[in-house]
Amino acid sequence: MTWSEMRPLLEQACWDTLYMVGWSTLIAVVAGLPLGILLVLTDRGGLLRNVLANKVIGQVVNVARSMPFIILMVALMGFTRAVVGTTIGREAAIVPLAIGAIPFFARLVETAVREVDHGLVEAVQAMGGNTWTVVRRVLVPESLPSLISSATTTVVALIGYSAMAGTVGAGGLGDIAIRYGYQRFETGLMWITVAILAVVISVIQFAGDLAARRLYRRGGGYGSAPAFRLLKARPEVSSTTEESAAADVGKAA
Repeated sequence: MTWSEMRPLLEQACWDTLYMVGWSTLIAVVAGLPLGILLVLTDRGGLLRNVLANKVIGQVVNVARSMPFIILMVALMGFTRAVVGTTIGREAAIVPLAIGAIPFFARLVETAVREVDHGLVEAVQAMGGNTWTVVRRVLVPESLPSLISSATTTVVALIGYSAMAGTVGAGGLGDIAIRYGYQRFETGLMWITVAILAVVISVIQFAGDLAARRLYRRGGGYGSAPAFRLLKARPEVSSTTEESAAADVGKAA
């Protein structure tokens, strides 16, 4: 196969892969972020302590994470058909990709949020802040660099999942590698596909790491003190509480 023949195939495959990964990542982040935070809040010592709910949610997440993606994709064919009307194509692949990525990202979010200094949470609570305030002003801002790294890891995993989705007609680079590289013995095309995947993953990983480092250096996490700014905005706070909050921020930094 000549380059002029391969080029349109590769261009369409790259677009299909980015389309599937982009939409499934968006869905995974939107659904996985609150799920991961909920796992922290309902755990022992959490603001919404509920051991039963935590165990149920955790078990569901564990079961979903333990299922190999290729099996999950086949098991969800009926659900996929009900949602998008078909089980073939890039739109159909988004459904199992997103469902497979949600529990994966939720566990990464849980780990990131647990790293937040509990002293900042206590300081905001001392100011009368409710659970939503703690989540919005402390847990998410303080863990933002880790959350970006978690999202980057999820995107890289989804690129691998999308290659597997290509084996059942989802399109993308995985489909090109299987149909042309393996079944038609176009070895050159297969290696070009591998190279493209390697470049795409490297670029995404670099961009994610760069964003996380810049946020960390600018004070976007690990003691960036959005919680302390909230405390300073409350003039009715006692000086003792302010000093305690400042000490907590200093330790976190």
